Amino acid sequence: MNNLQEYAIKYLTEITNLFIEMAPYLMLGFLISGILYIFVSKDKISNNLGKGGMGSVVKASLFGVPMPLCSCGVIPVASSLYNRGATKGATLSFLISTPQTGVDSIMVTYSLLGPIFAIYRPIIAFVSGIVGGSAVSIIDNEENLKENTEHCDDDCCDEEGSIFYRIFNYGFVKLPQDIGSVLIIGIIAAAFIALLIPDNFFMSIGGGITGMIIMLFIGLPSYICATASVPIALALHMKGFSMGTLIVFLMSGPATNIATISVAIKQIGKRATGIYLVSIIICSIMAGLLFDAI
Repeated sequence: MNNLQEYAIKYLTEITNLFIEMAPYLMLGFLISGILYIFVSKDKISNNLGKGGMGSVVKASLFGVPMPLCSCGVIPVASSLYNRGATKGATLSFLISTPQTGVDSIMVTYSLLGPIFAIYRPIIAFVSGIVGGSAVSIIDNEENLKENTEHCDDDCCDEEGSIFYRIFNYGFVKLPQDIGSVLIIGIIAAAFIALLIPDNFFMSIGGGITGMIIMLFIGLPSYICATASVPIALALHMKGFSMGTLIVFLMSGPATNIATISVAIKQIGKRATGIYLVSIIICSIMAGLLFDAI
């Protein structure tokens, strides 16, 4: 019984330490996300990116990196882009770069994994969005304009109230509601990994291509948000996985899941969706190897 109590205390201590370390950066991220939500709306995104050319691919990826999205998520926003006449390349660029990171996840990454990793992560999200969007523009540039069915029945579409109210309401109410449950699950899982698996347990297989392939198998089918994935990545690093393999996990986990893949197939076709997956796999592995080399 004493051993059980000791493990329980250690487990709660791990969870508490993670919350304490993340909290100030997460609060700042929520505030900035609320500001971005008000001044960079989905309508502005769609209006600016509803044009062809490589410029739209670059802008779509650039828009996506810091963009906080409500519970509507990236899928209907990407669908809105495509329904408004955006090319497949721009749509896919936005679909790749947006879920990988955001202001809140950048702040949490800084607090848990350090400033270099926090800077590297959005850069890679931006580059991978351009790579995927460019590949689709070159290989699968057939346009198939769909009926404009854009609408939003989510609470996030409610624009009533003052600017300060809307910033606070999105940043500290709706966004935490959107990511709160998965963030808590991520912290619980990270503490569980930290407690049960000995340090450096995966040292022999946690680096190089082997470790990155393991991360792909974990990340590609999973649904985990960019912020919630960070504490799990930290726990995996403490158990022997290299920082480069964490890049693979932090890219493939948030950027892909079964729901995103199924919607992508319906919206932009099987070929473009295949390019989307291959782009994430190749870019994540290359980014991971580069980070380990650095």
